[in-house]
Amino acid sequence: MNPNCARCGKIVYPTEKVNCLDKFWHKACFHCETCKMTLNMKNYKGYEKKPYCNAHYPKQSFTMVADTPENLRLKQQSELQSQVRYKEEFEKNKGKGFSVVADTPELQRIKKTQDQISNIKYHEEFEKSRMGPSGGEGMEPERRDAQDSGSYRRPPEQQPHHIPTSAPVYQQPQQQPAAQSYGGYKEPAAPVSIQRSAPGGGGKRYRAVYDYSAADEDEVSFQDGDTIVNVQQIDDGWMYGTVERTGDTGMLPANYVEAI
Repeated sequence: MNPNCARCGKIVYPTEKVNCLDKFWHKACFHCETCKMTLNMKNYKGYEKKPYCNAHYPKQSFTMVADTPENLRLKQQSELQSQVRYKEEFEKNKGKGFSVVADTPELQRIKKTQDQISNIKYHEEFEKSRMGPSGGEGMEPERRDAQDSGSYRRPPEQQPHHIPTSAPVYQQPQQQPAAQSYGGYKEPAAPVSIQRSAPGGGGKRYRAVYDYSAADEDEVSFQDGDTIVNVQQIDDGWMYGTVERTGDTGMLPANYVEAI
């Protein structure tokens, strides 16, 4: 059965039928709603299932939407969905231990400052470790120049010195002054001081292989190449001897010297 034309309502035969916009038209009835210009399948534009030419095609204009209860409900529902998605993303990234931070100019400045502080602290620690246990404050100028030179050999790790219980400890007797009395009051005598002296016996000769600065009163300082005489072994890490160049006598680390 032949359909009817959407404009004139008459029967449309196959030879003059135009099937467009979900309707059937005569070729003569398929024209613009405004200017009545005959259209075809290439130059028509449909709006609300009606044909228009390009010049009279209705233009859509946006209008403001009132805050009706329905629109407010939709807005609230959209916000709730956004919060649910945010919580899901937060729970997923919760155990990862990192968050995405915008690379703003302020954060770049803070990062640069932190890098500078880290570099300063690193150089300070490096200088302290390079100067040795004495901190390099009381070192002689030529010794500092020797450390800065490329041929300087870094000494091995220094071991804290201690005197084992088996090492002899000598007491140097001192004469106690007589107690003085002032009007019946007697001033107590000064206590006897106990000092550590060098262990007895013959000594050996050693040569220093590194520079060393004394870190305590009972230690001696020496330079690379100095000869140490009258050396006595105290324990595995420390010795007692006299620096032949300076005449100073005291304790010295065993891993800074070698036997001659």
